[in-house]
Amino acid sequence: MATIEAKLQALGLALPAPMVLPPGMTLPFPWVKVYGNRAWVSGHGPQNPDGTLAAPLGKVGLEVSLEQAQHAARLTALAMLGSLQRALGSLDRVASWLRVFGMVNAAPGFQQLPLVINGFSELIVELYGPERGRHARSAVGLAELPLGIPVEIEAEVAIDG
Repeated sequence: MATIEAKLQALGLALPAPMVLPPGMTLPFPWVKVYGNRAWVSGHGPQNPDGTLAAPLGKVGLEVSLEQAQHAARLTALAMLGSLQRALGSLDRVASWLRVFGMVNAAPGFQQLPLVINGFSELIVELYGPERGRHARSAVGLAELPLGIPVEIEAEVAIDG
């Protein structure tokens, strides 16, 4: 069976560099907290390959289309995978994706929240397969997200030694 990194390469996908924070911004928490056989992944947003925030920014259903938001969720998956790889050494250590919490910077009345977060979930299942990749999930709409990002996602995974 191919490694997750090999699957990413076969799909023409690359993991971004660590997030480049705006000047003056500090985050007093780790991107990934490993304890025992679990890893909790802090909220991630869409990133460009160089670690900067990916455009477009804004509210889904207003400045950001459903399709752009789904792509942002896919970029968020890559950002999260990059953090997991740096924390774990290999993405193959992820034994199972357990829970995903997806937040959408939603314009009033925008209700297609699950469809946005599908951009994340579908890539994870494509890479890990249904047994390891399928996860419990929530998708909620919020009035605002940090830095105007359209999507923020956090997760919990089970890991192998």
